[in-house]
Amino acid sequence: MTHDDTAGARRRHTPNRPLWIATALVAGSLVLAGCATGAPSASSIGDSSSSASTTITTTTEDASTDTSTAAGADATTTSETISSTAAAGEAFLATLSDEQVDAVTYDYDDETKSTSWSNFPVTFVERAGLNLADLTDEQKEAALGVLEALLSDDAYATATGIMAGDQYLRDNSSSTEESLGQYYIAFFGDPSDTGAWAVQFGGHHLGINADLNGAENAITFAPTHLGVQPAVYADSEGEEVQPFAAIYETAFAFYDSLTDEQKASLYQGEEPATMACAPGGTCDYPTGTGLLGADLTDEQKDLLLAVIANWAGMADEETNAAALAEIEATLDETYVTWSGATVYDMTQGDGISFQISGPDVYIEFAAQNGSAGADVDGVVTSGWGHVHTIYRDPSNDYGGSVEQQEGSGPGAGAGAPPAG
Repeated sequence: MTHDDTAGARRRHTPNRPLWIATALVAGSLVLAGCATGAPSASSIGDSSSSASTTITTTTEDASTDTSTAAGADATTTSETISSTAAAGEAFLATLSDEQVDAVTYDYDDETKSTSWSNFPVTFVERAGLNLADLTDEQKEAALGVLEALLSDDAYATATGIMAGDQYLRDNSSSTEESLGQYYIAFFGDPSDTGAWAVQFGGHHLGINADLNGAENAITFAPTHLGVQPAVYADSEGEEVQPFAAIYETAFAFYDSLTDEQKASLYQGEEPATMACAPGGTCDYPTGTGLLGADLTDEQKDLLLAVIANWAGMADEETNAAALAEIEATLDETYVTWSGATVYDMTQGDGISFQISGPDVYIEFAAQNGSAGADVDGVVTSGWGHVHTIYRDPSNDYGGSVEQQEGSGPGAGAGAPPAG
């Protein structure tokens, strides 16, 4: 599978660091977005009448070209990303009524920021802001323009691939979950290229929290939830879309680089583990178990950083490099665990789980043991094909603006949702 170069209006490049070189050597033509070939059209997001053929397109130009051009294209620095995202945010607000602006905007330090996102369906945990299903096509396009300005092209393709997977389940699976395909957007603080504000975007299998601080020239994506179901699905032209291809490939590149002794320290058992710090829940960041970063070679550390980059490296070149450099500085104090399959073969076993826990990074990747009723003949929707993940920064969640509160709704903070 190859990456479609028409999948985004901008091209951003990964940092020229050894970890990226090592990853390229191991993974060949690996692209961080996996094999996601495009994005859902703006008019189809949240539209329950959409079919799979209209949900996935081969270009994002219909959704975001005008907005991204106005916001500024080809951002490679943190300041450029902050500026372009602020411009896209202002363009989105300009399409809204006064009532909608009030509904989408919160104070920067509103604790709702920490309770209004989850790995549960939106019918179980109420999201903040506006539901894209309630917006006009123009407003949806502008909302996606914010997401596109914020993310690298690869991360944007991953996010929209996740969304299109949810819509695929709505159109093709046995699931009766009404919230599939619904996504919300909220701003905490006013869009600004000089002050601090945050973008929250997501639904069931996606929860992006991006804190942008122009005064400090800093962006953080902690905490963020990326999920996927199914693992692989076909777009309208029959091409395979695999939103988590990069995560699986970088994870196994790291695992396969280990010695038998290192694997013995790393491995926790055949059954994939449940999440200890689920999205929407408080967390004490368990650590001290598994393989210690200090026991890795330099090459293995680069491969581990390549795994981490799937979450911590979602923005421009400068932002990604800064985030990874901070994590790299404490990598010797970071532990890694692994459970489940030891070979990348989706026809065998129930998938994998891993945990990366250190002073400046906390990542959990957890296969879900069940499809939650979203079954499609011949499509993997459990284990390998139903995954929830969380990325958090123990030292800087939400850019330090709020403390994590327990999520709202039934079973908030639990490792696996009751549906979807």
